[in-house]
Amino acid sequence: MEKVQVWARELGFSQIGVTGVDLSSAEPGLLAWLERGFHGDMAYMAAHGLKRARPAELVPGTVSVITARMDYLPRGTPVGWPAQELARLRRPTEGIVSIYARGRDYHKVLRSRLQKLSERMAREIGPLGHRVFTDSAPVLEAELAARSGQGWRGKHTLVLNREAGSMFFLGEIYVDLALPASSPVSGHCGHCRACIDVCPTQAILAPYQLDARRCISYLTIEHAGAIPLELRALIGNRIYGCDDCQLVCPWNKFAQRSALPDFDERAGLSGQQLLTLFAWSEDEFLHHTEGSPIRRIGHERWLRNIAVALGNALRCASSDEIRAALAQRLQGASELLREHLMWALAQ
Repeated sequence: MEKVQVWARELGFSQIGVTGVDLSSAEPGLLAWLERGFHGDMAYMAAHGLKRARPAELVPGTVSVITARMDYLPRGTPVGWPAQELARLRRPTEGIVSIYARGRDYHKVLRSRLQKLSERMAREIGPLGHRVFTDSAPVLEAELAARSGQGWRGKHTLVLNREAGSMFFLGEIYVDLALPASSPVSGHCGHCRACIDVCPTQAILAPYQLDARRCISYLTIEHAGAIPLELRALIGNRIYGCDDCQLVCPWNKFAQRSALPDFDERAGLSGQQLLTLFAWSEDEFLHHTEGSPIRRIGHERWLRNIAVALGNALRCASSDEIRAALAQRLQGASELLREHLMWALAQ
């Protein structure tokens, strides 16, 4: 595996690990999470049943899983970045896009590089049955990552690494080759509960228990319907995702900047005014989000999210300009968007 580690680093990966396919001990927790409905609208979470915890059923012939970690902090990230990011919350007319989404779509970056790594392995060792994943199928990514030594599960359910915090993407290669497993690492959260306490919507019900239905990342990205009334004011000016639980995590003082330009911030997606983003036509939205993970939510949900943020800005200070922009969007608005526009105007 030493050669694989070298090849992986050449492709921009930070770490490679290996684990087996027996995840049976994770099945009870997965079933309990699904039974409580914590997955919300993410029907795909339940659609595949326990295949998520059974790699050999998802991809017949799988014997080992290679896990990969890739840091995503933009190369130009300044010292003291967590404090700077938290300061954005005090600027209610600025739209906050989660750090991971300010650059190129990670699905494309990781999938391509995982495939290249698989092909390199096949050239060296001979025919290799494999399939790569990047948040793209019923895979227990965090569980596999933890078992393969990438880090431990934090109380916010994300994987934490002592040398890299949690600001990284995960990917996997299911292979039909028996490989020596990596050793897992012990947890180092101790009595800290910063991530639990900071969550704006209290989506982290207890250590290691996340109700996605209350999570701002879920509400602004995965959820296709109306954002629950009781949660709208808590979203603040977050229009795509939420980083709060990571920003306060002490381990993220060790977060690493990416070696790749792919995750550099795109102009217009960081520090931009809500009204500027709200004025984008659908064509402009598609242009500005080409190759970005943001594009997949579509223009309607983009406007829905910003309408909520503008309503929250009005709660801080009255603005004729904001009210005019919201009112103008009412013309021809879908039923979903109209509901959020009317709510915002009432703030």
